Amino acid sequence: MSQKTDAGTPASKGRSELGIAALLGAAGAVVLIDASRIAAPYSQTDVVGPRTMPIIIGCLLLVSAAALAIAVLRGSRGQAEEGEDVDLSHPSDWKTVVPLVGAFVLNILLIDAAGWVISGTLLFWGSVWALGSRHYIRDGLISLALALGTFYGFYFGLGIKLPAGILAGIL
Repeated sequence: MSQKTDAGTPASKGRSELGIAALLGAAGAVVLIDASRIAAPYSQTDVVGPRTMPIIIGCLLLVSAAALAIAVLRGSRGQAEEGEDVDLSHPSDWKTVVPLVGAFVLNILLIDAAGWVISGTLLFWGSVWALGSRHYIRDGLISLALALGTFYGFYFGLGIKLPAGILAGIL
């Protein structure tokens, strides 16, 4: 006799949360591996170095992954979305998801060569286009303003230089 969950489905089904636990565990492992590669000179005056936070975050990710996996294996399940604007009987909207993923992949591919302002503009414009907006010029101008704003916000506000790409002499 198979064990049943609260929703009446067999206990072996509905364990997709184990995939999330695996992703959390993998992320924790990657963070810890990257933290171990940080070259930090030893300092007697500063015990907390640049490795401290990544190691803490990596360990917390691993602990969270283990806790989630244990909870799922014991039969605990997350509740389904019950928002009034969500209809769970409808399938995924791939006509929206695929262009959004495409905009992000295009950003990844172009950010070094073209620079943040161009790749960010395409990312923002592609995202609003994928989500249904058809005001091409207005969306393009707003996307350009957002990309420029984040470029200079990072540069002046945080001291982080985003790639300028082909606009290196202009920005």
